[in-house]
Amino acid sequence: MPVLTGRISTPINTYAEVLRTPGAWKFYLAAAPARIGIAMTGLGIVWLVHGSTGSYAAAGSVTGGFAVAEAMAGPQVARLIDRFGQTRMLPITLLAHALAIATLISLTVSDASLPALIGAGVLAGGSLPQLGAQTGARWSHALRGTSLLSSAFALESLSTGIAFMVGPALIGVVSALGSPVAGSVLATSLLLAGGFLVAAQRSTAPPPAERGQHKSSSRLLHKRFVGLIGTNIGIGLFFGSMQVSVTAFAVARGTPGLAGPLYSITSAVGLVAGIVYGARRWRTPAPTQLVIVLAGLTLTCLPLLAANSALTAGLALALPGLAIAPFQTLSAVLAESSVESVVLTQAFTWLNSGAAAGIALGAAVAGRIVDAHPAQYGFAVALLATLVATAMAVVVKVSDR
Repeated sequence: MPVLTGRISTPINTYAEVLRTPGAWKFYLAAAPARIGIAMTGLGIVWLVHGSTGSYAAAGSVTGGFAVAEAMAGPQVARLIDRFGQTRMLPITLLAHALAIATLISLTVSDASLPALIGAGVLAGGSLPQLGAQTGARWSHALRGTSLLSSAFALESLSTGIAFMVGPALIGVVSALGSPVAGSVLATSLLLAGGFLVAAQRSTAPPPAERGQHKSSSRLLHKRFVGLIGTNIGIGLFFGSMQVSVTAFAVARGTPGLAGPLYSITSAVGLVAGIVYGARRWRTPAPTQLVIVLAGLTLTCLPLLAANSALTAGLALALPGLAIAPFQTLSAVLAESSVESVVLTQAFTWLNSGAAAGIALGAAVAGRIVDAHPAQYGFAVALLATLVATAMAVVVKVSDR
């Protein structure tokens, strides 16, 4: 296995230089509450539906419908964003998503049928704002062609890690100690607050594409970029199965309040790994790094199969975090270098959609499995997902731009 070598600088200095980019710190901080809200949303739906139906299969089905809709609608909304601009389209999607979540909550508390809940989940997923794609496009607009861009994407990954450390823990505590409805309301409120703050930052938004340019999305369909989508599908499978499996693991042991904190351990470790990774200038080519990182993720998932207590599960959940943040940075770097700027929001959204499709399948499959078997069977689904991601990373490495 190749050795990763690189030159490390002081993380504080590296990230401070990135944030000194005009307007950068404003949209970066503005997005913070929205990131946490997004990190809470999927797990919040699991709590919401399971609390009403008592079935993980039902919760997985609704979460799956949510993720499928996000995967299918996201790129279409991204085309409109590239065409008309973030400041015009983001408020529209935020309001649509809030209405969809309100509908889902209303149907849940009134004991509506499963098809109705799935339909509301679909509406919520189809309207979920792809905020990460939009902030990523802002970084590229400001720093494309500079050595700081990879550090900016590492900073994005860092903020995502913080969100997925805080968000799941918060939704778990609020849903277990308060109510699942309160958890979903809080998630949506944070998303709305952060999203409208980002939309207000007009000076850093990429300009809308000129007439005809937004139709160049067919240029995304080449082997390298399709391989990147495949790696994100695999990572989505991993996260979808983990959301349901960790929750089932905690509930089966009579400690449902630990579901969120346990799930957030992976992100907490990823936070540290992301800081170290983003402070380096790596000599190993990014496609090779991608293969190494995902192969490492596969190996670190093996201890999950043997976890039989909250302590051993916590230790096992820490290991995959070492690979998640580097993967997210590498995925963004490779996508940004593979496509034209006029379709960059679409490119990032396609990656998000690949992950969302994986989450849909992972949550649905793991939900049915853990309804009939111990949570370790769900962790086995997560392990298989990492093998899929690693295989697609090999495709990225051997393909041409």
